[in-house]
Amino acid sequence: MPRRKALPAELDPRVRQLVTQLRRLKDHSELNMPQLAAKTGYSQKSWERYLGGRSLPPRAAVEALARIGGVDPVRLLALHEVAADTWNSGRTPTPTPSPTPSPTPSSSPSPSPPSPSPSPSSSPSPSPEESAQPGFPVASDTSATGARPRPSLGRPLRIALVAGAVALVLAVSSTVLLVLRLNAQENGPTVASPVPAAVSASASDPVYTCRIQQIDGLWYAGISRTRDAELAYGSAGSDVAEAQCLLRRAGISPGGIDGMFGPLTQRAVKAMQKRAGLDVDGMVGPRTWQALRG
Repeated sequence: MPRRKALPAELDPRVRQLVTQLRRLKDHSELNMPQLAAKTGYSQKSWERYLGGRSLPPRAAVEALARIGGVDPVRLLALHEVAADTWNSGRTPTPTPSPTPSPTPSSSPSPSPPSPSPSPSSSPSPSPEESAQPGFPVASDTSATGARPRPSLGRPLRIALVAGAVALVLAVSSTVLLVLRLNAQENGPTVASPVPAAVSASASDPVYTCRIQQIDGLWYAGISRTRDAELAYGSAGSDVAEAQCLLRRAGISPGGIDGMFGPLTQRAVKAMQKRAGLDVDGMVGPRTWQALRG
């Protein structure tokens, strides 16, 4: 595996933590960039920017990579939300006031127009209340008075607001994780742990749930009843999800129950075939189905 470039030194620690977790998931899946692009729907160039820290990945891309890696995306989505606030606040443009032209002296006085406003040369200096408005520094001619313009108060206010938002997001994320952990301890281990609807993949992606039961001495997961379908690396669909559920029932993790025959599923099939004394080819055929259902 080629050595990956280090993340930019100026990258915010919160964004760095998210990118580091995504890199680990990608390495664990053993997918190259073209395969990752094909499975997630995001281009190879996009993933190079996301994993290089040059661009913040969208929420759907984070969920897709978590599903491929077979992990619960709740913690990754919490990290993504904090990183998005940090990423957006670091790129909020500050309004730049247009410079006020300095008054130019005239050799002969010109008649003043009938206007209640005083001429530029006789205009009073801005009051302290006007100069202290946040985000709008007042430009003044320092050559005549030698006074320095008052600093803007907009940036400290934005920093305080962003820090408060980040603290709130971290508190909410910690509460959600605690509730999920308590529910898991109360309900006990289950064969399948489907992702909640609020953080699941897009509505168009199928969601598979293992419902293991034994019928006439054979094991079924409630997704497919096939016993001779030929499955290999790159296959997809309900037959693959059925095989993944049966592999998990046998104590061999195939990654996520996503209906995609990837490297983790292939590795699990080989382990099952070796245990059952079959030819270790990494493909699911009639004899492997018999071992899975028996």
